[in-house]
Amino acid sequence: MSTEIAGDVLPGAPHPREQDRLFGHAAVEADLLGDFRAGRLPHALLIGGPEGIGKATLAYRLARVVLAGGPEAGAHDLSLSPSHPVFRQVASMSHPDMLVLRRAPEAGEEKIPTIIPAEMVRRVRSFFGATAAAGGWRVCIVDAVDELNAFGANALLKTLEEPPPRALFLLITHAPGKVLATIRSRSRLLRLRALGEGDVLAALDHLSTEIDDLNAAELPAAAQASGGSVRRALTLARGEGMEVRLATLKALDQLPRPRPEDLHALGTRLQGDRADGLDLFVEAVSDYVAAQATHADVPRHRLVRLGEVWEKVRRSATEADVFNLDRKALVFRIFADLAEAVR
Repeated sequence: MSTEIAGDVLPGAPHPREQDRLFGHAAVEADLLGDFRAGRLPHALLIGGPEGIGKATLAYRLARVVLAGGPEAGAHDLSLSPSHPVFRQVASMSHPDMLVLRRAPEAGEEKIPTIIPAEMVRRVRSFFGATAAAGGWRVCIVDAVDELNAFGANALLKTLEEPPPRALFLLITHAPGKVLATIRSRSRLLRLRALGEGDVLAALDHLSTEIDDLNAAELPAAAQASGGSVRRALTLARGEGMEVRLATLKALDQLPRPRPEDLHALGTRLQGDRADGLDLFVEAVSDYVAAQATHADVPRHRLVRLGEVWEKVRRSATEADVFNLDRKALVFRIFADLAEAVR
C-alpha cells in the first residue's frame, strides 16, 4: 500500500507503478506490444482519457517492458513478473533510465505543489543527454501533462522536437484537447476509454487485498456509479463515499425546492468526511448540471445560467478545500444557485 503524499496517487492506495495488473485495455496493450516488437513504437505517446481508468498503470507497464528490452517469453501483453529486477526498480523509482515528472513535495516539505515545476521539467534535457545506464532505452513519464504550466510545457517541447535515439516519452493527460498543440503534434495520441462496470469491479476486487478501508459490501454499487473510473469507484467505496453520493443525489432530485433538513444533513456529512467527500459532492453536482445542459429542449437562458453555476461550483469547492471553509454553507450556497438556474 502506498504511503506517498503526491498528486498522482490516491492516498492509501497502491501506486500505478506498483501494479501488476491492468483491466479493460487488453487490445491496447496488444497493439503496443506489436509496435514495440516491430520497431514502430513512436518516441512520444500521449495517453489520454478520463481520470482513474488505468492510463498511468499502462504507462508504467510499457516503461517496464521497454526498459527490460522486451516482454518475458510467451507474453501476449505488457506484463512483467513482480520478481523481475526491472519491475522492482521501476516500483522503487530507482531505475537509472527512467525519469518521472509528477506533482510531489520537495524534500522536507509536505504540501503537494499545484503544478509540475518547470525546474523539474528542465531535468529532461540532461537526462536524455546522458548515455543510457543499461545501454538501451530511456523513458520519461509525465503524470500528467495537464499539470505543466507554460514554462514547463515549453521546456518539455524542446526535447520532444529533437528526441535522441531510443527515447520514449509517455505523456499522461486527462484532457487531450487542452494539451499544447505543439506537444500534440509531436506525439501519437492513444485515447483510452472508460472501463465497463465488470472491469471496474474486477479491479476493485484485485485492489481490495491491498486497501484496508474498502467497504466490501459497497463494491458492486461503487463500480456501477463509477462512470468507468477505478479511482472514482475506490473513493466511493471508502469511508462514507456512497453515503455522500446518495445524499447529494437525493437533494438534487428535490430541485428547485430541496428540503432544508436534507441540505443540513448533507453539509454535516461533508464536514465530517475526508477531503474526497467534497470531490464526490462536486462530481455529482457537475454530472447533474451536465445532464440538465444537454437536455434536448433546454432554453438558451437556462443554458447560460447552468454554465455560470458549473463554473461557480468548481471555484467554490476549490476555495472551500484550500481555505477549509464551512462545508454546510457551501452546500446551501450551491443549491441556491442551482435552484435559480433550473427554474
